Amino acid sequence: MNRIRKGDQVLVIAGKNKGQRGDVLRVDGDRVFVSNVNIVKRHTKPNPQANQAGGIVEREASIHISNVQPFNPATGKGERVGAKSLEDGRKVRVFRSTGEQLDV
Repeated sequence: MNRIRKGDQVLVIAGKNKGQRGDVLRVDGDRVFVSNVNIVKRHTKPNPQANQAGGIVEREASIHISNVQPFNPATGKGERVGAKSLEDGRKVRVFRSTGEQLDV
């Protein structure tokens, strides 16, 4: 079970973007893309077939998954996540400190 999924709100805990918070846009193996975090400039060529203008485009670059933690709004901090099995057999993610569920 992945500890971080698309749509989660995460806190960056290491690197040049330490302390920033954002939503996970996508997860690629052990790397995550977080909205408005780790912005890089990409020089692109124009592509008239795709109706794409050329120039310098700013976009998010990936961050290693070990450098982010799920954000707990109840405590206002990033916290560790564990797994818990429910009575109906489903596995859900829970915050280790409070036991509160991440999954609905």
